[in-house]
Amino acid sequence: MSNSFNLLAFSFRIGAPVLTAVTALALATPVAAQNALQGVEAAVEQDYDYLDALYTHLHRNPELSYQEKETSRRMAAEMRTLGFDVTEGVGGYGVVGVMKNGEGPTLLIRADMDGLPVLEQSGVAYASRATAIDDAGTEVPVMHACAHDIHMTVFVGTARRLAAMKDHWAGTLVMIAQPAEERGGGAKAMLEDGLFERFPKPDYNLAMHSSASMPAGDIGYARGWALANVDSVDILVRGIGGHGAYPHTTKDPIVIAAQIINALQTIVSREVSPLDSAVVTVGSIHGGFKHNIIGNEVKMQLTVRSYSDATREKLLASIKRIAENTGRVAGLPEDMLPQTSLAGKEYTPATFNDEALSDRVGAVLRQTPGVGNVSVTGPVMGGEDFSRYSRTEDKIPSMIFWLGGVNAEEFAKAQANGEVLPSLHSPFFAPDKEPMIKSGVNGMVASALDLLRKD
Repeated sequence: MSNSFNLLAFSFRIGAPVLTAVTALALATPVAAQNALQGVEAAVEQDYDYLDALYTHLHRNPELSYQEKETSRRMAAEMRTLGFDVTEGVGGYGVVGVMKNGEGPTLLIRADMDGLPVLEQSGVAYASRATAIDDAGTEVPVMHACAHDIHMTVFVGTARRLAAMKDHWAGTLVMIAQPAEERGGGAKAMLEDGLFERFPKPDYNLAMHSSASMPAGDIGYARGWALANVDSVDILVRGIGGHGAYPHTTKDPIVIAAQIINALQTIVSREVSPLDSAVVTVGSIHGGFKHNIIGNEVKMQLTVRSYSDATREKLLASIKRIAENTGRVAGLPEDMLPQTSLAGKEYTPATFNDEALSDRVGAVLRQTPGVGNVSVTGPVMGGEDFSRYSRTEDKIPSMIFWLGGVNAEEFAKAQANGEVLPSLHSPFFAPDKEPMIKSGVNGMVASALDLLRKD
């Protein structure tokens, strides 16, 4: 990446305070501005041992969604030490840190805290051996397989730098450590607990997410749609059971379910515009008891993905229509037609990156020393409940960017050989922590300073 400084792209006025915790240089020339940003990079380098120790601790001690008790305590303690006004227990284990620094805009920066029920097999020396009791009462292994430990470390590193640089920005900084992102409920819970009523309402929302498909330290971002609506749909197919030798005396729910699955494939291929994007996947189907018994019901679980709310509504309505009418074709009475329902706690609305904000932050990131290559990427069909913070009446401009996590040599080798790298949520995913943390902190600090700059 080039470290040349473009004054217009970085949107600083001549004479404004500079971006450094080391010295108070004036932005009189592009060279001075570049030196200031390099001062931030030097400060992050000096802080890395602390951040590395924090990351190792978080990686070794993950907690499941809605169980982030100790993790939230650590995040609260980190922010209190820096002088933030900290409130714990917001929407469960959510933590809110507020730092007011004169007149100016309000910026919200979010990190998520929860781990996943995955047995780590990454091979790193600090691998998690943690276990927890899940909602079903079963003991399960726990791992930060989606790299939320990286997110929290970048979050703390950013807070440390911004707290040390209060002379160089103006406004209000709201930093939130959010629970239960993996379950799609943490942001909703914090908002319902008065996040935007009890604390300063942001003018901008900013977040980052690790990527298992980019070299470590590189950054990518989408303009517009970034992540998808994610719905979990349950279908209950009821039938009339009986002996497998006498199927004519039954209404076989397995056959009905099979016909529903085949018909569902026509939703995306024939009902959604080829210029739109959608996914309907049947991830689970359970029914029957034995070879020669036709059972009474089949349970199906679907994941449904889209970007626009209109497409989402079309998908859900089509699933319901197909399921019910397939039951009618099979001769089921009206009170036994297949039933569709939403697993509401798992719903995540689509994430939209405000184009103007994305362009502004992207320009900053491209000129920030210590940040890898920066590129515009396409949207993905994954989900992120960060989206909820923008879905207010006044549509708060928001942006989430990707932070590459794959060792550069391993990435190049995989590209050359056509190898498939471990994905997020894989037990084998091992982020290349140092370039990720340094790039993430440098990029987030520079972005925050631009959005909170003194004019």
